[in-house]
Amino acid sequence: MSDHGIARDQLRAFIERIERLEEEKKAISDDIKEVYAEAKGTGFDAKVMRQIVRIRKQDRNERAEQEAILDLYLHALGMVDAPANDDYREAGE
Repeated sequence: MSDHGIARDQLRAFIERIERLEEEKKAISDDIKEVYAEAKGTGFDAKVMRQIVRIRKQDRNERAEQEAILDLYLHALGMVDAPANDDYREAGE
């Protein structure tokens, strides 16, 4: 029976630590939201700022690879203008 008591105490301690960390995470999340709101209030675009934060977390090579794939997809969907010399060729044909 004593083993169950020890396991129960350990389990309770883990759960309580997780609960405290969840509370801290919530507080930090609220603080971050406040900073974005403050930035938005001074004229910055919070959505773009979130993108920048996400980009800054990435490794340089990972970011370059994602940008290349995005560019490829945009071109495939015709969402990016052709280079200027292609426009000139098409106009002259």
